[in-house]
Amino acid sequence: MKSKSFRVLVVATLIMGVSGIEASAGREKGKVDLGKQEYLNSCAVCHGSDGKAQTQIMDILKVAPPDLRQLSKKNGGVFPMARVYEAIDGRLAVKSHGTRDMPMWGQRYSVEAAPIYDDYPYNAEVSARARILGLIDYLYRLQEK
Repeated sequence: MKSKSFRVLVVATLIMGVSGIEASAGREKGKVDLGKQEYLNSCAVCHGSDGKAQTQIMDILKVAPPDLRQLSKKNGGVFPMARVYEAIDGRLAVKSHGTRDMPMWGQRYSVEAAPIYDDYPYNAEVSARARILGLIDYLYRLQEK
């Protein structure tokens, strides 16, 4: 009797272990890259989904967008985080973007554009900065070595 109970316990433990492994693998597959999502939503139309600046609208742009994978290379091997941050939040005037507010997403990364939630308190500045930093992290990961 004890050996049968022991076998049932072992089998149940194995089933739960395998289920746990499959569930954690599913979570890994379903991971969301917020920086990549921000990039695809806000930058890819001009800079390309891979950052190479090869897009279907290149012919209608007045100024060709830069290859965003080359930011570090063009800055002596150092990723220019502060300059990228300022280009995204609008403090750095980028001639090809037109006005200080990038035409494709305007104030998307400003405190004013942070979502408004009436049901719980939150810091709008932290929300906007988190989106910018996620985007910068993704751009950093795109850099060619």
